[in-house]
Amino acid sequence: MSRVGKKPIPIPAGVEILKDGNVLTVKGPRGTMSRALHRAMKVEVGEGQITVERPTNQPVHRSLHGVTRSVIANMVDGVTRGFEKHLTIVGTGYRAAVADGRLTLSVGYSHPVEIIPPEGVTIETPNPTTILVKGHDKEAVGQMAANIRKVRPPEPYHGKGIRYADEKVRHKAGKTSK
Repeated sequence: MSRVGKKPIPIPAGVEILKDGNVLTVKGPRGTMSRALHRAMKVEVGEGQITVERPTNQPVHRSLHGVTRSVIANMVDGVTRGFEKHLTIVGTGYRAAVADGRLTLSVGYSHPVEIIPPEGVTIETPNPTTILVKGHDKEAVGQMAANIRKVRPPEPYHGKGIRYADEKVRHKAGKTSK
């Protein structure tokens, strides 16, 4: 049995779970999320908790068991607490600004790069070198942070670029001269 899949998901106060066939809808203080789950997984909404069971021990069902439970747990966490990713900009003259919900990056190109976040994701810049990506959907927040980082990934010689706040960039030695 999957150790992750066996663990029940507690339903916090103020969260409403609706199950219609294989579509699970979670409503909470931060918004509503809906997701179609694999039809083979048995999701049961009980008193104060959600349990996920698999029909057989086949490898396909075993792999879906823990993933389904994690997806549902992330939905419940997202509508109660939300998710956020911190990014840091390193480099002389590199900066970010948010105006009208759009992120504008000045990271060494001949033009500023504008990024429009998807619905449900907000971007904040507490200072010009820090970016906060927030939202209730873990997948959307992570994908938006990855898209921002992709504009100017950190380079290994000087470390300049956009990186996650907890990311360690390994530096390479530069050229040596005689």
